[in-house]
Amino acid sequence: MITIKEAKTKSELTDYIKFPFSLYKNNKYWVPPIIADELETFDKTKNPAFENAEAYFYIAYKNNEIVGRIAAIINWSEVKEKQKKKVRFGWFDVIDDIEVTKALLEKVYELGRKNNLEHVEGPMGFSNLDKVGVLTEGFDEIGTMITWYNHPYYATHFEQLGYSVEKKYLESKFPFENVKPEFFEKANDLVKRRYQLSPLNFKTTKEVMPHVDKMFDLFNESYASLSSFVAISDVQKEYFKKKYISFINPEFIKFVEDKDHNIVAFSIVMPSFSEALQKSKGKLFPFGFLHLLKAKNQSKDMIFYLIGVHPDYQNKAVTAIIFNEYYLTFKEKGVINCFRTPELADNLAIHNLWKHFNPVVHKRRCTFLKNL
Repeated sequence: MITIKEAKTKSELTDYIKFPFSLYKNNKYWVPPIIADELETFDKTKNPAFENAEAYFYIAYKNNEIVGRIAAIINWSEVKEKQKKKVRFGWFDVIDDIEVTKALLEKVYELGRKNNLEHVEGPMGFSNLDKVGVLTEGFDEIGTMITWYNHPYYATHFEQLGYSVEKKYLESKFPFENVKPEFFEKANDLVKRRYQLSPLNFKTTKEVMPHVDKMFDLFNESYASLSSFVAISDVQKEYFKKKYISFINPEFIKFVEDKDHNIVAFSIVMPSFSEALQKSKGKLFPFGFLHLLKAKNQSKDMIFYLIGVHPDYQNKAVTAIIFNEYYLTFKEKGVINCFRTPELADNLAIHNLWKHFNPVVHKRRCTFLKNL
């Protein structure tokens, strides 16, 4: 018999977070989260996402053992401002038993119907900066700290339950040796002169912090035209600033500003923390933070996390300035591999940015949708 229970207490939420640790035990491609970070993410008093969202966390039991988990989420900004009558699900993990999957998804349907929503989509988090998509290709590639890893049968379960693919995402990689400066050096000089632009580089996190709010404002402007985009609030900016910016080597944060010191483009690259997180086993102490610190300063694998250009400067080759600055930094640091986070398969503009580097698609993922 399958029993579904809502996780409310810290102990229950810890069980919820720890379930994938047993599901993927000895799997060399799964990357565990830091348990304390996940608890904070699910804490309604700490995560500002709950200002505009509600979420419920469910655990599935069979024979008194945990066999699955799911989060049922409503992003009210999306529902009210974007008029998307959608209930989301995320943080989904399950054994290969479609009846368990069915029982977990039923809790999501209940939340959607209760609020007169029309369809369910997932897996996805609270906002655009959360993890997204179920992995459909690339099961023999190590995951990242900003994506979910899963078994191949997840997608099969959704298909058998009448879901259809809603959004497709690609993840690509290329060796740094593929980056030939002649592809952007000339454009870099030309664009800087023509539009009176200059790069802004940093050596310390303290130098970055005064610019972060402007960066998030630009992030909102850059992605506003995407139908699925929900803007980040001021409170969320503060939360992400504290949670993520200190995690990133400041030398991998690049801005481009105009003559009046307005930021017109930005990019954030993160070193790969995958192996460090695997060694940490979900805990910062006693030694987990040392593995992460070493990765922050010494990793030779880089993940392009975010890139944004002001609408007035899109299609003006401003990214040539960013690529030139990264080329100089990566060369100095001895970077070996570059990875891209999940990007919408139909976002041709973003894919064209990387074409000269001959990237190889090494993972595919998607969200699934079903009408209620």
